[in-house]
Amino acid sequence: MPTTRLHIDFVSDVSCPWCAVGLGALEAALRNVAPEVTAELRFQPFELNPQMPPEGQDTFEHLNQKYGSNREQQAQARAAIRARGADVGFAFSEGGRPRIYNTFDAHRLLHWAELEDLAKQAALKKALLKACHTDGENPSDPEVLVRLATESGLDPARARAILASDEYAAETRERERLYTDAGIHSVPAIIIDNKHLISGGQPVEVFERALRQIAGAEPARTAEA
Repeated sequence: MPTTRLHIDFVSDVSCPWCAVGLGALEAALRNVAPEVTAELRFQPFELNPQMPPEGQDTFEHLNQKYGSNREQQAQARAAIRARGADVGFAFSEGGRPRIYNTFDAHRLLHWAELEDLAKQAALKKALLKACHTDGENPSDPEVLVRLATESGLDPARARAILASDEYAAETRERERLYTDAGIHSVPAIIIDNKHLISGGQPVEVFERALRQIAGAEPARTAEA
């Protein structure tokens, strides 16, 4: 059977826990459909909190203001997402993130990484998700970002120079607008071949079925996406 190659844009924010779940599930689904279906995966920017100040905000306070959730509700939500993360091999911190931070500089580095090497972009994306949700680190801290870029195989001096300037800021904002103008207002949003949208941190089997249908390897059904 010939291989079908798909183009996948994974629109997400590193501060989004469901994006970590969705990425883990998508990667598992891609392993399941290989080698009949392969994909070129690119990570696209979306900011859940574009107005977040540099010092960030206490997580409970932020979620309480945004959703009206109390501590018990937030603890239940964390437990649920920890279970979903464990299903796809992603470990969330049991106590959750202490603070939520601005992620624009992380997106600038991801934009640069895409230009350098897609495998390194993927490595940086996963390193950022782990830093945010497993290790409780600050993804707006230049030292954290340079370290993660280096661990992902990228040039630390170049990463530091980008962060010390406004390089790739205009390109990142333009890319963000492209997706919000297309009607994407929540993430993760997984766009396949520029025409099929799967929204949310879906289970592995949903991604797998969608990939097979889009690749023409399985008869079309009603899409859960």
